Amino acid sequence: MVNLYITATKYIQLFLIVLYTYCNFRYLTIPDEDDANPLCYWQFRIILLVHFLMNLTVYLKTGEISAVIFYLVQLLFFALYVFISTHIYRNINRLLLNNTVFFMAYGLIMLERLDMGKSIKQFVIMVGAAALTLVIPYIIDKVWDLVRWRYVFAALGILMQGIVLIIGATSYGAKMSISIAGFTFQASEIVKITFILAVSGMLSCAESFKDIVYTSIVAGLHMLVLVLCKDLGSALIFFVAYLVILYIATNNWLYLAIGNIGMGLAAVFSYFAFSHVRTRVFAWIDPWADIDNKGYQITQSLFAIGTGGFAGLGLYQGLPNKIPIVEKDFIISAISEEMGAITAICITLVCLGCFMQMMVIATYMRDSFYKYVAVGLAIEYIVQVFLTIGGAIKFIPSTGVTLPFVSYGGSSLVSAFIVFAIIQALYIIQGNEDEFDEYEMVEDEPDFGEEGSFYNENPVYGNNVNVEDL
Repeated sequence: MVNLYITATKYIQLFLIVLYTYCNFRYLTIPDEDDANPLCYWQFRIILLVHFLMNLTVYLKTGEISAVIFYLVQLLFFALYVFISTHIYRNINRLLLNNTVFFMAYGLIMLERLDMGKSIKQFVIMVGAAALTLVIPYIIDKVWDLVRWRYVFAALGILMQGIVLIIGATSYGAKMSISIAGFTFQASEIVKITFILAVSGMLSCAESFKDIVYTSIVAGLHMLVLVLCKDLGSALIFFVAYLVILYIATNNWLYLAIGNIGMGLAAVFSYFAFSHVRTRVFAWIDPWADIDNKGYQITQSLFAIGTGGFAGLGLYQGLPNKIPIVEKDFIISAISEEMGAITAICITLVCLGCFMQMMVIATYMRDSFYKYVAVGLAIEYIVQVFLTIGGAIKFIPSTGVTLPFVSYGGSSLVSAFIVFAIIQALYIIQGNEDEFDEYEMVEDEPDFGEEGSFYNENPVYGNNVNVEDL
């Protein structure tokens, strides 16, 4: 009976996630936000329904009452998060808000299936990060003039990553984290935000080629420290984001050409300089040649995706735990095995939808600093998604980066919350500016009285002249 329910739920979930993804892109085609909001209401209901169906599966397979309690706590959190966000910030982007909950729900469901302990830990960090980042839109809109802090952000980023270089722990060939009071902290997840704030501020204030050179030196120092830490995945994300911001700020194709050549040379250098890079490249080129060693992780990922097919095996019906570090780098493979390739594709498309919405927000920002920040964060987000999913399906070598909101990892989760909170802040600022412009237009319109007269301070006509007399 339980297996019958799992099979039925598998197809219901597929229908619902396809419908959710359709609503995501339909929203982007509707120019009037008031007309688009009903889609968002339906999206949120779809999330809650999928969340209920999947958690019922968890309870039926485990028989643990704690699974029911955990589900109810998650449900309360999702409801409060959306309610508080929409009531504090009237102009919040409902699509990005829904997608945040969507990613969190699927991430928690998969983590519950893989490791309940890690799922609970992830949820605790999730609640804390959500609560703390709720104030970010207010701070950016009302309190801080972030562009004035650009040099502070630059120094802070280099300092944080420098500390990791000196005392950081080595994991899978790279220095990426430090431990403080028992908590492991991956500095690059926060530095990628301070990096964007720093270079965006410097480029928005640049007045000469010399300023661009200084900004590029600051950006280069960030990437150099990351390379010395052997955190090449993060270095690539930083590089692509800076290159795009630089092009938008200068409209100079030469910088793009030089940057792409430099990226190619850096890739060749990394291959010969770092053994763990060569290992990943060998595993990418021919994982079957060393299937029990270097190629084990990627082959297990491919087996999982292939076994699941388009519809998936159903929750608890696969063997996703056979993939090493499945809850981090390869969670999309686990989702594909048990929920289907269609689900994995839809999650990828929703990520793409988030990127498109971020770029739309960037397009409408009037302040160059805010525009560069939105573009930079959007590029970092989509490149990270590409590296994660591309590595899992053997499209590119594995880089060890996580899928925002979905993969297990406290630093990655906090970083994702901050990124989306900043984007929401920019959207709110844009909405407030548009409302102010509309108000100013109404105030500037001539006031025609009840009898068809208008008031004019022009001394030629006097203060009250009848329209019919003109």
